[in-house]
Amino acid sequence: MFSFTLHFCLLIPILPLLAVAQTNLNISLGSSLQASDDSPPWHSPSGDFAFGFHRLDNQNLFLLAIWFDKIPDKTLVWYANGDNPAPEGSKVDLTLDGRFILNDPQGRNIWEAPIRERANYAAMLDNGNFVLVNNESGYVWESFQLPADTILPTQVLEVGGKLSSRQKESNFSKGRFQLRLRPDGNLVLNTIALPTQYENDPYYVSHTSDRANTMNSGYLVNFSESGYIYVLGRNGNIANLTSGNIVPARDFYYRATLDYDGVFVQYAHPKAPRNGSSVQSWSPVWSVPKDICAEIQDERSKGACGFNSYCIPDSNLRPACQCLPGFSFSDPNNKFNGCNQDSVQKCEPGAAKPEDLYDMRVLPNTFWPFSENYQMLKPFNEDDCSRSCFNDCNCVVAVFADDDICYKKKLPLSNGMENQNRNGKAFIKIPKSDISSGDQYFPESNREKKDQTTLILVLSLLLGGSVFLNFLLVPAISIVFYGSYQKKQKFNRVPSILETNLRSFTYKYSC
Repeated sequence: MFSFTLHFCLLIPILPLLAVAQTNLNISLGSSLQASDDSPPWHSPSGDFAFGFHRLDNQNLFLLAIWFDKIPDKTLVWYANGDNPAPEGSKVDLTLDGRFILNDPQGRNIWEAPIRERANYAAMLDNGNFVLVNNESGYVWESFQLPADTILPTQVLEVGGKLSSRQKESNFSKGRFQLRLRPDGNLVLNTIALPTQYENDPYYVSHTSDRANTMNSGYLVNFSESGYIYVLGRNGNIANLTSGNIVPARDFYYRATLDYDGVFVQYAHPKAPRNGSSVQSWSPVWSVPKDICAEIQDERSKGACGFNSYCIPDSNLRPACQCLPGFSFSDPNNKFNGCNQDSVQKCEPGAAKPEDLYDMRVLPNTFWPFSENYQMLKPFNEDDCSRSCFNDCNCVVAVFADDDICYKKKLPLSNGMENQNRNGKAFIKIPKSDISSGDQYFPESNREKKDQTTLILVLSLLLGGSVFLNFLLVPAISIVFYGSYQKKQKFNRVPSILETNLRSFTYKYSC
């Protein structure tokens, strides 16, 4: 249902051409910018926004971007080439024939604005919108129609409009989270299966769709100049999405960003220093979803934190990702990209005892509800569950839940989360660090006998031979032992236990 609590003026969408009610600093045909630190950007009349090249951290690569220019951190609000940064020396041209093209130093095309017809000039507007204008038909292209991960006051999203997260804080390639306005009128957040654009089930829905009466359904998302974000229905009704206190827009900058961790956040930043402090930062006003760790409920998705990890909401209910014991982040610089096993070893019946090879670790209240089970055991208590996994060559993770059920999980695990509102335990079997890959096939007693036999043979040769022969034998034996050690170090690990899982069965499960 739609709410009528907002001021009547919010009923009127902000039309693009009305946003030009300002003194523009027009950019004429033939103008260009170069990707370098010495090339000054194009500014909006107020100086609040700048359009130009933004250098990526410690790299000779640049984004063609728009940013807040009067605040210290120069926060980006739009960028064109996140998947294909421009090398230093690249150039963007507003050509004499009215096109807007970004080329690398060799003249190869990196990006081009998809204009509808020839532009006569360009302008950076005070609302953060960069526009290409035809004298007769108005805007032929604008950055507001092709947003990256952020929307600004006076900006709208129409049906089919979307925001895409970046991959991480400093990587502007398209990430796996998406915000979009669906044809049914719902504003949703969902993950996508990169590198494809396949859209998984939403983990947030605005509930602004009415199947019984489509006129009640949303068709436009508007970020009002006063700082409210709402969904406008076809009948003029509105649903306000903004929660929390909205401070006067005249004193604060606003932006709403789909962050790289999948949370959609509206931020505010003071325009001038406050309380005598010259250091200012963005403060969250509101966000959705409230707990992304628990809200992503799609068996086709790998969850908020990626495979073989689990998600813990921090004090601000933002996702913090952790690897399972015995696993490490696949990309230490991106903890949302999942984890890999540190060491994979195969146990075989009749070889060393499991307790000689493995330890068990326990994670309380940790679950992977949509990861596939290869075995479900019931009735089982938690000791039975731990023991069964420990003695099962194929088991790496088992989850005890629902008081009497043990779920043995297939790898990789997905949608991991810590849920303090639900009782249960996860048991993780990890190789002991002091077990080498070659020794696991020899029972301890056999290894000791083998080592003792070798030692006796060496001592016998040394004591029984002449001094001259000892001088020859010592280097020779050293070489033999060194070669044996090198061979042992190069011993290939056995196949992953991922290849030895039992045949899959289907069960109803909930952890």
